Amino acid sequence: MKSTIVAAGALFATSALAAPGTAARWANHAARRSGRKGGFRQPAEDPTVFAEVNGTAKNVEYSSNWAGAVLSSSGYTSVVGTIVVPTPKKTGKSASASAWVGIDGDTCGTAILQTGLDFSVSASGAVSYDAWYEWYPDYAYDFSGFPISAGDEVKMTVTASSKSAGVATLQNLSTGKSVSHSFSSESNKLCEYDAEWIVEDYEEGSSLVPFANFGTVTFSGASATKSGSTVGVSGASILDIQQGSSVLTDCSTSGSSTVTCSYV
Repeated sequence: MKSTIVAAGALFATSALAAPGTAARWANHAARRSGRKGGFRQPAEDPTVFAEVNGTAKNVEYSSNWAGAVLSSSGYTSVVGTIVVPTPKKTGKSASASAWVGIDGDTCGTAILQTGLDFSVSASGAVSYDAWYEWYPDYAYDFSGFPISAGDEVKMTVTASSKSAGVATLQNLSTGKSVSHSFSSESNKLCEYDAEWIVEDYEEGSSLVPFANFGTVTFSGASATKSGSTVGVSGASILDIQQGSSVLTDCSTSGSSTVTCSYV
C-alpha cells in the first residue's frame, strides 16, 4: 500500500503517528491506539425490541455499534459532513465515541473508507480528542499536527478515486488547519454501495469500548456523490445503537443535508 499524509500543505512521512502530548499521555495513547479500529455495522441483539425512543415512534434500525444515517444503493464515491466537536460527559469511568463519514461497511462487507474524530473522557473527567483515517479492515491511524478543541467546526470528506484508492480529508474550519491521507492499491476493495454519517462505539482489541455520553453530534452540510451527482440524506436509513436492553442514541435527519444524533 502506498500512503501519503498532507498536513497544512506539507508532506509528512507515512508511519502511523499519534497526536502530540506529554510523555505520559503519549504512552497511554499509543497503547490504546495500537488496538483501536472501527468496524462494519453490527446488528443489535434484538433489533425489533424498541419501536420508540424518548416516547417518539420512528422508523429506525438498531445496531450495537453504529448510530446515524446510511444511504445504500450503488455508485457512491464521496461523502462529506461537518460537525461541531462535542464535549463527552464525565460518568466516573473512561469512555469514548467516534464521529465519522465513510463509504461502505453497511451493505458492503469488504472494506470501509472513512475519516473522523474520537472523543474520549477519563474517569476523572479529562477530555481528549483524536483525528484519524482508516481503510478498514486495517487499523485507524492518527493524523499529526491537527489540534482539536471542543466547539471547533470540523469538515470531514472521503473520496474514492477507484475501489482500491481514495483520499480522507479533515478541515478544522475554526483554526484553518487541514490534513489528508491518500490510499492506493488497497487489497480490500470498496463496493461503493453505502454512504454514511456515523457516531460509533468503536472496537479496542476485540471488544467495544465503553460508549461515551457525547451529548449531541450534528452532521451539517451532509451530502454524497452518487454516479457523479450530488445527493442529500433524504431517504437515508436511520440507525440507533442498542446494547443489551438499552437504546443509547436518538438519531434523525432534517431536510436534505442534516443528520443529528443525541445520547439518551
